[in-house]
Amino acid sequence: MPPILVTADEAAYYSGRSVGAIWRWASEGRITRHRSGRRVRYDLDELPHAIRDEDTREVIVIPPAPPLPEGAQAA
Repeated sequence: MPPILVTADEAAYYSGRSVGAIWRWASEGRITRHRSGRRVRYDLDELPHAIRDEDTREVIVIPPAPPLPEGAQAA
């Protein structure tokens, strides 16, 4: 099955984090950037999924960040 690729805004909403966190995770190698020309997308399967309230859509549980790759250090 092909990956489901989303924008940084969509990835941020899905994970309950900021767009800056998505960009940082990609720069740290925690998630993969998929480029098509100038457009950048992120694989939904690599992102943690935030749990949201069904009525308000507010985040209830923010999942932990994806792990760093072997031998990498956080910025």
